[in-house]
Amino acid sequence: MTETHNPNVSLTDSVDDMTRRMLIDAGIGPGMHILDVGCGSGDVSLLLAKLVGEEGQIVGIDRDEPSLEIARERVRKLHLPNITFVQGDICAISPGLGPFDAAVGRRVIMYLPEPIEAIRKIAATLRPGGVVAFLEHDSTMVPCRLEPLPLQERVSSWIRKTIEREGADIHIGFNLPHLFGQAGLTLEHVRAEAIIQTPDTNYPTVAIIRAMLPRIIKTGVATEEEIDLDTLEQRLFDERVKANSIYVSDMVFTIWARKPDLHKSH
Repeated sequence: MTETHNPNVSLTDSVDDMTRRMLIDAGIGPGMHILDVGCGSGDVSLLLAKLVGEEGQIVGIDRDEPSLEIARERVRKLHLPNITFVQGDICAISPGLGPFDAAVGRRVIMYLPEPIEAIRKIAATLRPGGVVAFLEHDSTMVPCRLEPLPLQERVSSWIRKTIEREGADIHIGFNLPHLFGQAGLTLEHVRAEAIIQTPDTNYPTVAIIRAMLPRIIKTGVATEEEIDLDTLEQRLFDERVKANSIYVSDMVFTIWARKPDLHKSH
């Protein structure tokens, strides 16, 4: 009989924890007015709501209307009237949307064709001294393992190659300080953390592959038969258990910087 895994730890929570630490360390707190850039279905907005409290305000912006509808429904169910969502292109964001105390985002900059100009426009929505904080995934140093884990590596490569063929910068982590500096921001902190998978942890790899399946096929990275979604999760788990080894699948960079306050500099 094949063992079915019942993990106790979710690595989705791990990424949320990294995001939460970034937000707190960047100074996000009660009463602040925050712009959630590339908000998607609202995951980061909900994290922000716990930090800014009822007196704070959150505006999420994204160009994908179906994702925004999901986000709006989530906040309706949670009775969070201080979160609003607007449709718009973050590469052409208007300063009139602000002023905000901070602008934050997760897995956004890596997809921007002109990131420096986009960061400048995001910063233009902030008050002087406002904070820009982003979390981005980087593939430069991964995957890492001691024992061979060919299936884990193959699955990671499907994700990495797909987003790279779509135009994403998969080495964005190493570029972030330069991009923020060129955009005129004052860097405050940058750090990198690893996402580590063990036989006892559960990262939503199969859910990610399922969501990306049409894109994976369209870009010619893999076929549906090669992926075999129905058995993929069990095969991944069995491989990690057999090797009794950990697998570093991703590096996550977090960075925050400040918009200069020209009045204070004089």
